[in-house]
Amino acid sequence: MSYFPAFLQLEGKKILLVGGGNIALEKLEKLLDFTHNISLISLEFSPQILSLITQHNLKYKKAAYKEGDISEYAIVIVAVDDIKLQESIFYESKNYKCLCNAVDSTAYCDFIFPSYIKEGDLTVAISTSGASPAVAKRLKEYIKGVLPQNLNSFLQEMKALRSVFPKGKARMRFLDEKAKRYFSKNS
Repeated sequence: MSYFPAFLQLEGKKILLVGGGNIALEKLEKLLDFTHNISLISLEFSPQILSLITQHNLKYKKAAYKEGDISEYAIVIVAVDDIKLQESIFYESKNYKCLCNAVDSTAYCDFIFPSYIKEGDLTVAISTSGASPAVAKRLKEYIKGVLPQNLNSFLQEMKALRSVFPKGKARMRFLDEKAKRYFSKNS
């Protein structure tokens, strides 16, 4: 079954990243596009992760994961090769009602990381529900290539217009027509 696409508001939500290697680095870099409320736990951290920890003033603990470490988190990402640990944390997360992602083990995931494009307020996410990350990656590159260069500026203009026009059908029609003209001119 496919994953339901959703954009989560991470403000005020604590995230725990378990792991300190290359896969953890990849997930950390993606998370930092959206929040800095991230803590890390691992016996060892790569120099790149330690650099990001320092740069973004992230909390971290050099230790092995132990049961209960996720109790205060809304989201946990398990970026380790240890499948038993992934499984254990996934089932433990149900006790705390936190969302869990176990990297490369969709059986232990409440959600997956999509491939995405982020430019200002625009985020375009692509998922194959784990069927082919390579296809998602290539589709991301294709979409990036067809997006208009000044899209973020146009999006800021639309955001400003939305804030001054009163809600209602007239605003919806006006903004829809403006968007339609923009894309027909930039395609």
